[in-house]
Amino acid sequence: MAPPSPDRPALGGSAAPAAPPSPGTLSATDVDTDADQEVGDETPPDDTQPEWREAPVAREQHGLRLDKVLVALAPEFSRSWLQQLIDRGHVQVDGQVQTTASRKLRAGQQLQVALVPTAESQAFRPEAMALAIVHEDAHLLVVDKPVGLVVHPAPGHWQGTLLNGLLAHHPGAAALPRAGIVHRLDKDTSGLMVVAKTLPAMTALVRLIAARDVKRVYLALAHGHIRWDSDRIDAPIGRDPVSRLRMAVVATGKPAQTDVERLAWWSGADGDGRQGASALRCRLHTGRTHQIRVHLASRGHPLVADGLYGGRPLLGLARQALHAAELAFAHPADGRPMAFAAPLPADLAQAWATVVPG
Repeated sequence: MAPPSPDRPALGGSAAPAAPPSPGTLSATDVDTDADQEVGDETPPDDTQPEWREAPVAREQHGLRLDKVLVALAPEFSRSWLQQLIDRGHVQVDGQVQTTASRKLRAGQQLQVALVPTAESQAFRPEAMALAIVHEDAHLLVVDKPVGLVVHPAPGHWQGTLLNGLLAHHPGAAALPRAGIVHRLDKDTSGLMVVAKTLPAMTALVRLIAARDVKRVYLALAHGHIRWDSDRIDAPIGRDPVSRLRMAVVATGKPAQTDVERLAWWSGADGDGRQGASALRCRLHTGRTHQIRVHLASRGHPLVADGLYGGRPLLGLARQALHAAELAFAHPADGRPMAFAAPLPADLAQAWATVVPG
């Protein structure tokens, strides 16, 4: 028997107000990422005043999944975004909340959806926060990022990031790709970052990084006794073929070079019986994701407390022992040399004093 014919027009035929911005609106500016979109002016409505849309299920939509019919009702949104609305209880069929995206609908049923912005769609908003600013002028600022601060919004961290803080710090950030961020630090890596405040400065800084004309030096503690005084690790880095959460030294990876200098060695034993820890000064020549962490782990010396790459807690550290200590570059506006240094944060300083006494 054919499904009943509804009395109203099919879904998707009416005009709709502007939608909340999606999180993919930043431009594709090629920036260097140490972890590794234009921020719009539109502000999505808050959860208390969502836009409602409703329409009957059309004859030709009889038997289709709920999420597929929603795409016809709100075609400017992604299916995955609409599925989130279903999961959050913002979709009704015949006045009853539905939370199953795969539910099959019947022609004539009345469908309603509250277009409430997801956390992801609201990620690029200003949030006032205390930024440890080492230097600031009309073109750029240098910040000392604390441990635990995520640089850019990502799944699980849609608010409270450095990008959110930059949007609140100066109005020009909203007009820049990634709010002026040209390189990143991992959440649990502390230290110096340079951020552009104008598009010309951002373009110049990206070019300086690509040309390897930005000096970036890190201090690190690694497991074991590193026996060389200094060495360059030149090994390509790409996604780990076994775990998508990790990077690895792989033949098909991108070129990566790290200069490693041993400063001191501590002969104590860690909990796994491995001997000691080495204090290191590492200089990046490239900026691959997790570069220092991957390069040292590939040599059998993972960073202290870097659980992702085989490190273990030691010397009171519960996060990877890595700090961006020095940053130097030519100022993008006038070419004058700029150089900055950031002291070790308290947790790493205490561990460092054990390995490098005095």
